[in-house]
Amino acid sequence: MSTRSASLPSGHTVIRPRPAVSLLLHRRSAAVAVALLVLLAGVMLASACLGQTYIPPGEVWRTLRTGSGPYDLVVTELRVPRIALGALVGAALGLAGALVQSVTRNPLASPDVIGVGHGAAAATVLALATGAVASPGALPVVSVAGGLAAAALVYVLAWRRGMQPNRFVLTGVGIGVALSAVVQLYLTDSELEAAEQVKLWLTGSLNGRGREQAGPLGVVLLVSLPALVWAGRILRPLGLDADTAAALGVRVDRARLGLTVLGVVLAATATGAAGPIGFVALTAPQLARRITRTPQLPLLNTALTGAVVLVAADLAARTLLPPLEIPVGALTSLVGGPYLLWLLGRRRTATG
Repeated sequence: MSTRSASLPSGHTVIRPRPAVSLLLHRRSAAVAVALLVLLAGVMLASACLGQTYIPPGEVWRTLRTGSGPYDLVVTELRVPRIALGALVGAALGLAGALVQSVTRNPLASPDVIGVGHGAAAATVLALATGAVASPGALPVVSVAGGLAAAALVYVLAWRRGMQPNRFVLTGVGIGVALSAVVQLYLTDSELEAAEQVKLWLTGSLNGRGREQAGPLGVVLLVSLPALVWAGRILRPLGLDADTAAALGVRVDRARLGLTVLGVVLAATATGAAGPIGFVALTAPQLARRITRTPQLPLLNTALTGAVVLVAADLAARTLLPPLEIPVGALTSLVGGPYLLWLLGRRRTATG
């Protein structure tokens, strides 16, 4: 059952499944979410069909349904797990970017800005340099720990009688530069094999990854659902100035800390699963906001946008220059760089 009232914000509908329960639904956001789901399904199907071996959609469906057939190895072991991982990584990065941008109130911010990617890279390099990692399968755990540690360091250094977003971003940039220097120093003074392994990880790629990485990331996203529901509710008053949010009963510093921790966990886990993939966390929230035309960053649509962007980018990375495969992180950076310049130009025009 749904009702509308003249006092509701434009474009919203109140849904009352029960007399004591009511939900405020933004109609355009709901329509965009459905469209993004359809688009994601289409991109995932295209990715399952296309590659060095073309597989008709009917054969893909038959293989998934029966678990056998001439394309079983390509579909169920190679492409589908990789596609699922790409969707999960894209969704996690998109959500992380939305949370960080909401906390910092800066559309140019992303988890990389606060040192998550650099911390993950430095921890991976340190583990390889000291021989602390016995197998490549342990690298995701190391990178997650490094990302979390770097973000915690930034938060501690930026705290001064509260957390100011601008100081938080600037501290993150400084820590990121220092950690990046550590990585570069290692690459110039290390064994060739270890350096190549680090370089491959630093590009960000879904090649050779699948169920082993998708499982833990899927669990993290599932466990994070209650926190994401809370985040969606707290972002509305937090989008106002700090004094107004506090007057509405929001504990601003605690809310910012909670949103930051949630975003860092999602970004670090995604980075551990696929390596540092740039610009998805930066672009997905802003694309979703422009499509839905909402004042706050829409978390559901941001997650779907991130999934669509990364799955489509991985498809392009696999098929643009056959048989060569471009690391998806390099492709997203190639496309995201001009987008960042465009966004900077828009902000300069708006403030000028």
